[in-house]
Amino acid sequence: MFKKILIANRGEIAVRIIKTCRKMGIKTVLVYSDADAGSLACEMADETIHIGPSPAAQSYLIQDKIVDAVRQSGAEAVHPGFGFLSENPVFARRLEAEGITFIGPNPHAIEAMGDKITSKKFAAEAGVSTVPGHMGLIESTEEAVKIANEIGYPVMIKASAGGGGKGIRVAHSDADMAEGFAAVKAEALTAFGDDRVFLEKFIVNPRHIEIQVLGDKHGNIVSLFDRECSIQRRNQKVIEEAPSPLLDDATRKAMGDQAVALARAVNYDSAGTVEFVAGQDRSFYFLEMNTRLQVEHPVTELITGVDLVEQMIRSAAGETMAFKQEDLSINGWAIESRIYAEDPYRGFLPSIGRLVRYEQPEEGDQGGYTVRNDSGVREGDEISMFYDPMIAKLCAWGETRDAAVEGMARALEDTHLSGLGHNVPFLSAVMDQDRFKSGQLSTSYIKDEFPDGFRGLEPSEAQKDIFITVAAAMNEVLAEQAGDPSERTDWTVLINREAHAVSLSYDEAEDLVISLDERDLTLSEIDWRPGMAQFRAVLDEEPFTAEVKRAPDGFDIRHRAARARVRVLTPRAAEMYQRLPEKVAADTSKLVLSPMPGLVVDIPVTVGQEVKSGETVAIIEAMKMQNILKAEHDGLVKAVGAKAGDPVAADDVLVEFA
Repeated sequence: MFKKILIANRGEIAVRIIKTCRKMGIKTVLVYSDADAGSLACEMADETIHIGPSPAAQSYLIQDKIVDAVRQSGAEAVHPGFGFLSENPVFARRLEAEGITFIGPNPHAIEAMGDKITSKKFAAEAGVSTVPGHMGLIESTEEAVKIANEIGYPVMIKASAGGGGKGIRVAHSDADMAEGFAAVKAEALTAFGDDRVFLEKFIVNPRHIEIQVLGDKHGNIVSLFDRECSIQRRNQKVIEEAPSPLLDDATRKAMGDQAVALARAVNYDSAGTVEFVAGQDRSFYFLEMNTRLQVEHPVTELITGVDLVEQMIRSAAGETMAFKQEDLSINGWAIESRIYAEDPYRGFLPSIGRLVRYEQPEEGDQGGYTVRNDSGVREGDEISMFYDPMIAKLCAWGETRDAAVEGMARALEDTHLSGLGHNVPFLSAVMDQDRFKSGQLSTSYIKDEFPDGFRGLEPSEAQKDIFITVAAAMNEVLAEQAGDPSERTDWTVLINREAHAVSLSYDEAEDLVISLDERDLTLSEIDWRPGMAQFRAVLDEEPFTAEVKRAPDGFDIRHRAARARVRVLTPRAAEMYQRLPEKVAADTSKLVLSPMPGLVVDIPVTVGQEVKSGETVAIIEAMKMQNILKAEHDGLVKAVGAKAGDPVAADDVLVEFA
């Protein structure tokens, strides 16, 4: 077994690898860029080596720097994690030539599966079900239109070297194909330096299901069952679960057998994932193979008890797999939610900045569900604009899918972040939806359920009870601290402007009894004091956690995806409050505001310039994502608030029209 491993990655996956290496008694060396100096992974690693500036192209992607770090540290092997160099066959061969072990599959497997055209040929030869399509090179638009008609619309146009959701379009007609073919070729050349394009049948209302495979260097290959990854946005996974609620035993076995057959065809010898697109009728077709550890690997670990990072290391060291297919089984259900630094209320735009507060749910058995939280950041850390905006991968395991869903909802309640935008309310909204609970998923789920974007959800009647009782309890605590002698018991609680009559008392157990609209609710096990951002308690035997913040005239309270301004007032004050006019939003029609914090790439307009509707007026970049802002109407530029290279915050004025 290796004595020392170098981790050529960062963030939560670096932390994840370090944890397994510690368990195995292996020393770790971590390379880091300027942006990651002092990170949690750096703090945990046994040794650290600086490899350059923050942009990945100047640090994590430079093979010479990784190899130099291996030589400098005396490490025997490199674990690439995911992303960066993890699926680069040139890097794997370079390490092999240098006598350094690559903790991943052999270079031939990476190369064969890394090209989508080649991988589909291997799949077809291995007897794997493939989507009807054309895998050969397509020279012209006319040829593409002809092939599309043979396949039958709708047809997906895909870049052969694509990834991360780039280089993909769907054509529904000859006109779509003519336009889309040229566009995808151009996108592919720009993004990947390779303009090869292929066509395949587009499955209507599809699901994304993948099979985890694991191999060693002695020809042993097993399937660790399936994961459902259909909840996606911009072709990026958001929520994953294992197993899939779609599959029955026969389909699960068929998919697993085909995934193993494909892995065997390329002598696969590490952890890898065979991805399928599935119809709602359980038909399935090979999509691609990822020759690395997947982001969502924790859900498979939770239902199988297999540490995939450990197995990758053991395989790379030449050990024989210690179990066979018949030794593996599915135990319970697991769900993973990707917590991102992005603002769901602003179209999920990146939200960089400092993580001012980060309260994580307690890991382990919580009674009815188990929590696991893979995170690479701590309270006080900066979420950098240079990398993926992931904060954590929050997982919940339960004996049944219902238990796992409720466990995830509770774990999200127990997660508190401040200082930047985050998607926890959105993830909570999905957990509470009847459609998600039913397992009726598809890759268009988010677009179907939130067609106009995410605005939060209106509080349910049960959530209104939580808002009212929490506000009344906090008001009581603050009054006691202030030594309020009035001992008032009759209040009016306003949720936004909706009034509820409330009075408070204590029962024999000294639990707080709230009389609300002629109902008595009991609030017990209260865990809150002024300054705390989370209010934990049990309301009529149901535990909950609400996010709370004092406001000038009350409290801002969020429970899952619902939030409200809640005010505890005397009946007379409440009556007066309801008469106040609604605050009118400021007129920003003549302003172009930055939709997210980031860097200004360009502001191609000047003061005095006449601008037409639809013309680009600013380009902002953060976390590898550019946002192009266009004029919504004709106008004359009155002022320009920033220039190329300037950092900006959300809502900073970029351009003002006269």
